[in-house]
Amino acid sequence: MIVQAKGIEKSFGELKVLKGVDLEVAKAEVVSIMGASGAGKSTLLQILGTLLTPDKGSLTIDGTDVLSLSSKALSAFRNSSIGFVFQAHHLLPEFTALENVMIPALIGGKSTKEARERAESLLAEVGLAERTTHKPSQLSGGEQQRVAIARALVNSPAIIFADEPSGNLDSKTKQEIHSLFFKLRKDHGQTIVIVTHDPSLAAMCDRTLVIKDGAFE
Repeated sequence: MIVQAKGIEKSFGELKVLKGVDLEVAKAEVVSIMGASGAGKSTLLQILGTLLTPDKGSLTIDGTDVLSLSSKALSAFRNSSIGFVFQAHHLLPEFTALENVMIPALIGGKSTKEARERAESLLAEVGLAERTTHKPSQLSGGEQQRVAIARALVNSPAIIFADEPSGNLDSKTKQEIHSLFFKLRKDHGQTIVIVTHDPSLAAMCDRTLVIKDGAFE
């Protein structure tokens, strides 16, 4: 299993957002998580992605007990083993598409040459071979999301977590982004967990889990 989460609980003040969530995700599986706003989807995704620490529970990602790591070791693990794709892209505006994709590889210790070659290959794979020198402001929303997906892949992570990855896109672009995720699974055996409100995306996944009142139904 790539993900093994057991008994995950999280509260913010008096509000208990997650009430003992269990989740297992196998290698090359694409799982969607759905639920109403405020049900705990994004909080769970942030915990699974090691961006947030649960109050209780255990979490193993790709065989590593991530809750036992020091903050420095956890940052290194997150950079090397986890990829993120968010609704808002989070690209750095002053850097080109190529540079945005290279950054996690450089942080991970790859040489500039190695990082550049990997980034160029991934941008070509997501259909942006001709857009590598463009900055985010020069790219459409769909193109920016493709850059974000390439960036998430640059260190060959064990898993990608995507939070409403097509939420801001028009219907045609949305379908292209959805198809791209499944191409990555087919070509790379990529494991992906997607939080979404989109039933058409959920229907494409291997399975869909619905969270309600802080637990899976």
